[in-house]
Amino acid sequence: MYYRYHLFFCTNRRDACDGCERHGARAMRAHAKARLKALGISGAGAVRVSSAGCLGRCELGPVAVVYPEGVWYTYVDRDDIDEIIDSHLLRGEPVARLRLPEPTRDHP
Repeated sequence: MYYRYHLFFCTNRRDACDGCERHGARAMRAHAKARLKALGISGAGAVRVSSAGCLGRCELGPVAVVYPEGVWYTYVDRDDIDEIIDSHLLRGEPVARLRLPEPTRDHP
């Protein structure tokens, strides 16, 4: 794989929902990028952080997703982002308390 992990932040702002950007998603994405760079684990062979449009789980937001596993997270602040970085991206251990429930046919 080109990246070990790819972390996508929904940074969408929509009138139809609360929108992740209204919860500071761009600032949290910038924090994650800076922290990964400081740790020396950003870029090819390591971790990439990207913005995404609406990821379709607005009612659970703000949301981010880590690939290749497809682990979905919600977060409140920088401490939550740091925990995702420290646990999932550094040690390969998803953060249970921030993890979103698996989608079902009735509830995306």
